[in-house]
Amino acid sequence: MDKDIVISFDKFGFQYTAQAEPTLYDINLTVRKGEKVLIAGPSGCGKSTLAHCINGLIPAAYPGRIIGSLTVGGRDAVEQGLFGLSKTVGTVLQDSDGQFIGLTVAEDIAFALENDGVDTAEMHEQVKKAAALVGVEKVLSHAPHEISGGQKQRVGLAGVMVNSVDVLLFDEPLANLDPATGKQTIQFIEEIQQRTGCAVVIIEHRLEDVLWRKVDRVVVMGEGRIVYDGSPDELLCAGLLQSAGIREPLYVTALKYAGVQLTPEMHPAFLPELQLSDAQKQQVREWFESRPAPAEKAQTPVLLQTQGVDFTYDKGHHALKGIDVTVRRGEMLSIVGTNGAGKSTFSKAVCGFVRPQGGSMMLDGEDLSSLSIKERADRIGYVMQNPNQMLCKPMIFDEVAFGLRNRGIPEEEVRPRVEEALRICGLYPFRNWPVSALSYGQKKRVTIASILVLRPQLILLDEPTAGQDLAHYTEIMEFLRSLNEQGVTVVLITHDMHLMLEYTPRAVVFHDGRIIADCSAAEVLNSPEIVAAANLKETSLYHLSMLCGIDKPEAFTRCFIARDQEVRGK
Repeated sequence: MDKDIVISFDKFGFQYTAQAEPTLYDINLTVRKGEKVLIAGPSGCGKSTLAHCINGLIPAAYPGRIIGSLTVGGRDAVEQGLFGLSKTVGTVLQDSDGQFIGLTVAEDIAFALENDGVDTAEMHEQVKKAAALVGVEKVLSHAPHEISGGQKQRVGLAGVMVNSVDVLLFDEPLANLDPATGKQTIQFIEEIQQRTGCAVVIIEHRLEDVLWRKVDRVVVMGEGRIVYDGSPDELLCAGLLQSAGIREPLYVTALKYAGVQLTPEMHPAFLPELQLSDAQKQQVREWFESRPAPAEKAQTPVLLQTQGVDFTYDKGHHALKGIDVTVRRGEMLSIVGTNGAGKSTFSKAVCGFVRPQGGSMMLDGEDLSSLSIKERADRIGYVMQNPNQMLCKPMIFDEVAFGLRNRGIPEEEVRPRVEEALRICGLYPFRNWPVSALSYGQKKRVTIASILVLRPQLILLDEPTAGQDLAHYTEIMEFLRSLNEQGVTVVLITHDMHLMLEYTPRAVVFHDGRIIADCSAAEVLNSPEIVAAANLKETSLYHLSMLCGIDKPEAFTRCFIARDQEVRGK
């Protein structure tokens, strides 16, 4: 066997004990030392199951029937078991908080060494080396909850690297990070690979964000099978992504709209190396200049107005510093910014969960400070990121009816209002189903229906698409767009720059408790100053416009969004 091969699947299949059909079929896949491989695909395609086979969670934690063979480090994976594989494969989980065990960063990194009975002096030395390798040596004495999301990922990585593993496996590393931190994470993974020579396997559906740095191969999965295994350049030219349920990079879509024929020789997978001829650049410019400017929408009356809103937590954190925001009736806008910028605190202030020490908030001309949380909840709906944290009834109808019944609404009025909300949310056929039978996206709709039934004037949604693949993202966002078109005012708190560009004409940018921008989403992501200040990430359309000599990147982005909506029939 080739000594450079560290992972080898041969005619491999797997079926969970609790399922009637296999999850993986006929997997043939090898990963070599020093390779960086991206495994992509929609939810349910089997990519997480594949990862669990590599790190030993299958069959240790998830039993089932295995056919074919899998070797890791040249030895049979099942024979090695979970403990044996942990010496070869280091896994960094999607949820960094779920990986912490120690009370401090140092304790957490040392956990594997303590289990192995390593001498204390040697343990301290190895912890310092691992911490220095990932750049967290200055926070060793901190508690895990005191460090940032990006630092948490680095600590998780250090905790698996103390064993000098040969394979680093990242399970959706970008899911819970703001755009700039996600960009830094991809850069960091590349640096670690270059320093250690490890094989790197990244499980992620956000293709464009991973391709910010080079990868050797992309493996695309669909319905438990590998549908593509090859170079990223050839993948982007093959037209496979859409049918596979994966979003292609925005700049690739823009080039196709302009009629540019992509070839692997143009290196389309890595934007800094994208090669366009002068004629192709001219083609993009002519397409842009031929497109009509998107029409401006007429302004509607003000619904929510905040002036000088100021809030400091008990421990002294000054979270909001003079916030002035105007939300107009029927708008759909984004609130964006890095973790800790004040976005969630602002939404809590609007809902009444915290009371500002200064400033004013008016809803439809009425002072919100005079209303209780319950009175605000009648007019302002708040939908949490995780629907499971909002659901409290076993049956869908009862869940949506809960708010009305809690308010003492007569039962003869409850039923028609619940059925109306369920119809709007596309859930009426499931009205007598248990909540447990629904998908994540459907549960999200149930939580929105439970708010809609109260007929609020404004809905605030926290990260409505976090961790969703393209199909579920589109399902949730198209549903919210349809609500907005029916007159519901929608405010989205999000890290998703695609969402901001595609669905919200306006964006309010928070940074360090202040608003540093309130303008079009296209303007935000085409302003290097705003992007840098708010820990965002410039859209790839900005870089494409610069490459093609278009000095109006914001207008180019608006042009692309308008064309994209036409193509998708919106």
